[in-house]
Amino acid sequence: MKHAPRWQKSTFSGGGEGNTCIELAATPTTLHLRESDTPATVLTTTPAVLAHLLAGIRGKITKVDSHLREH
Repeated sequence: MKHAPRWQKSTFSGGGEGNTCIELAATPTTLHLRESDTPATVLTTTPAVLAHLLAGIRGKITKVDSHLREH
């Protein structure tokens, strides 16, 4: 049986009113991200790929590994 994901708001949301935050739901192998104002649109990825993306954004990666490139 498939269970509905348990969504958690980002700690950077500030607890303000409205739908201006990022939410995260996790399974043992995937991460699901969405914006509160568009909950039907969900980005699904793995922890390793998301960590690589965040490291790149932070400037810690200078080249993209070949296994992450689209063919």
